[in-house]
Amino acid sequence: MKTVLLGVTGSISAYKSADIANQLTKDGYNVKVILTKGGAQFITALTLQTLTKNKVYTDMFALDEPEIVAHIALAEEADLVLIAPASADILAKMANGIADDMLSSTLLACTGKPILLAPAMNTHMYENPATQRNLQTLQNDGCRIIEPRASRLACGTVGKGALATVDTIVSAVKEALG
Repeated sequence: MKTVLLGVTGSISAYKSADIANQLTKDGYNVKVILTKGGAQFITALTLQTLTKNKVYTDMFALDEPEIVAHIALAEEADLVLIAPASADILAKMANGIADDMLSSTLLACTGKPILLAPAMNTHMYENPATQRNLQTLQNDGCRIIEPRASRLACGTVGKGALATVDTIVSAVKEALG
């Protein structure tokens, strides 16, 4: 059974991570979730834990499993990493090697693993030159970008920045895992 490490970050689209986790689990993948503080503002760990039947990781310094270094163990166990939604914040952290929370630290330890990023944010944030530079850097580093859709966004803006569809994201995972 292949293990997909799903990172859920602070975007209104975080609620769709439940559908992504659920579909991947139903399709036979072992889904482990890292939920950032921002992501937890939009969806609960309990929802993701119930759907995946796995513990959801939120705190880099949790003391519940002292025999393991969780961010390293998760990186080693993962066959593929999917960040959906990928906020501008996590893209910037990844592009610059910042490891200041559970997700960013785990990502830094995922050397050699396929990493899929599904950005979701306001159009202006997505089109910002810094975000575009970060996406280019991440692509140059080997990450695959699952392009956001153009749509009416939560803020009312119409433009590119909506999370790709659940089907598109799940298909990308399946394709990357062969």
